[in-house]
Amino acid sequence: MKLKDIYELFIREGVKTDPRGADLVELDLLKRKKDYESISDEKKVNYDIESLTNPYYDSRIIYGDQNIDIKTIMVGIDIETQEILLARQLINLGIDIDLIIAHHPEGYAYSTFYNILEMQTDVLNKQGIPVNIAEKIVSKRVKEVQESILSQNSERVFDTAKLLNIPVMTAHTVADNHVTTFLQNAIDMLHPLYLKEIVELLNKYPEYQHASKIGNAPRILNGSDYSRCGKVFVDMTGGTEGPIESFEKLCTVGVGTIVVMHLSSKALKETEKYHINVILAGHISSDNLGLNLLFDKLERKFEKIDFIECSGFRRFRR
Repeated sequence: MKLKDIYELFIREGVKTDPRGADLVELDLLKRKKDYESISDEKKVNYDIESLTNPYYDSRIIYGDQNIDIKTIMVGIDIETQEILLARQLINLGIDIDLIIAHHPEGYAYSTFYNILEMQTDVLNKQGIPVNIAEKIVSKRVKEVQESILSQNSERVFDTAKLLNIPVMTAHTVADNHVTTFLQNAIDMLHPLYLKEIVELLNKYPEYQHASKIGNAPRILNGSDYSRCGKVFVDMTGGTEGPIESFEKLCTVGVGTIVVMHLSSKALKETEKYHINVILAGHISSDNLGLNLLFDKLERKFEKIDFIECSGFRRFRR
């Protein structure tokens, strides 16, 4: 199995599980191609060509030859300089590591990931919010996130990986799409009446069982065990937390409950204002579920992989 095989499968499966639907993903890529064709040759020199075929800016090969053979992968939710140094130390001790996969974006995948937030427009539109309204509130959030990234030193992980010659890639939205679609389908099949039924469902999955053992169990943030669910919206993809203005709009289109990885205190107060139930599934546990679903597909397609768990990642096979 080559590094490029892993990358291509991740992108392909990310599209298949994209909550927007494959047609809207293709429309997004078509728009990028038209934009590319319309710019001058001078501007094309620095254009991100990869974005014409990969819809996910935050899921990239950060460093490494795409044609290298991969048998052992070190995986972490967050991979920074210290984890790459750890990998080098393990290699020095005789442990093979062919690739490091980070969930959260680093390097170029981090400095451009604000573009991913634009997918939230279509995600909100699918819930019933008019697309013109969704566009306006999401564009404001995109600008906020972009401005917060501008001052960051985004190349530290790339530099460390290059100096130590250890391939690194990120798998962010491609994994988040998996957990979002998986849980939305499971909840839709369950047809839960009460919030406690959703929490019980989450606790059947090993990722959430493990999180419960270390004090991060799924919990109800707004509502109670016997609060009725109404329409349930699993909101776990699109780069980061969505625009705070979206809660008022979700209320008006009939969403009664949202299931999230994480939620700021400011956003939680907004959900209380509009009487929307909130279930906090858990951040790292949900990231683990998305990655594990992706790795299951990888192993079914190619071969069993030796995983080295670090930085909050735990491998659970299905």
